[in-house]
Amino acid sequence: MVIIGLFFIVDSRAENSENSENTSAVLKKIHWNKTIKVIITDKTVQLQSNGIPNHKRDAQYAVPKPGIMVPDKNTAMIGDDPTKPQHYDFIITTTPQFSAHTTKAPLGSIGLMISGAVLFNPYEADDHTLAMASNFYLLDAHGKKIWFIDACSGHATPEQGQYHYHALPNCVTSQVDKPKGPSHIIGIALDGFFIYGANDIHGKAISVTSLDECNGINSPTPEFPKGIYHYVLPGTQDETSSIRCFKGVVDAKNIIPMPPM
Repeated sequence: MVIIGLFFIVDSRAENSENSENTSAVLKKIHWNKTIKVIITDKTVQLQSNGIPNHKRDAQYAVPKPGIMVPDKNTAMIGDDPTKPQHYDFIITTTPQFSAHTTKAPLGSIGLMISGAVLFNPYEADDHTLAMASNFYLLDAHGKKIWFIDACSGHATPEQGQYHYHALPNCVTSQVDKPKGPSHIIGIALDGFFIYGANDIHGKAISVTSLDECNGINSPTPEFPKGIYHYVLPGTQDETSSIRCFKGVVDAKNIIPMPPM
């Protein structure tokens, strides 16, 4: 076992053998949150994180009242940011393989972002309500808007404090992308494929219609100009806002169910 700072080596031969020789150099440049511990073995990368993102969060959120699973304006109340440290320890393959059948992205963690926080699928706890499309706010005593989901497309589970994203987090992309420029790697899914923002290598918005059923696409990126399969977060508010299924083989041990609400 070898610990290598804040980068890891991925063999991408599963999609394009030409990528493998470039992967080490590419991932040395990824701006992982300094709190993330990265451990390299021959075939896996182990990512350990406390789940606290390296960007500003709201001081208060609209949170469910007791007994409510999916709140709205009438069933929510204003509460302090419930985010708490977590104990993520993902062991992800560095040689992702396509599965014969896609695997539904469950409620709970489906990937780790460079900020240190995790990505969830597009839905709330009932596995039906679209998180971004149903976002809302409450007004505090001073008339300030207190949002259910913050400007980073994230919030925390109310009791366990698990901060997570449901869509493209601009607070994360701004750490690695230039305005109107191409999207760079902002995370890795549990099947080993990378997660990118909304733009192609030319800085143009990627059409949702060009993505597969899992929000994936094989195309050039700044890190892999000859093309690689990767997931895209297109900045939408519907079911395409996040990864809905895994295209690759997923180790069941990485599936951490969303805690009960």
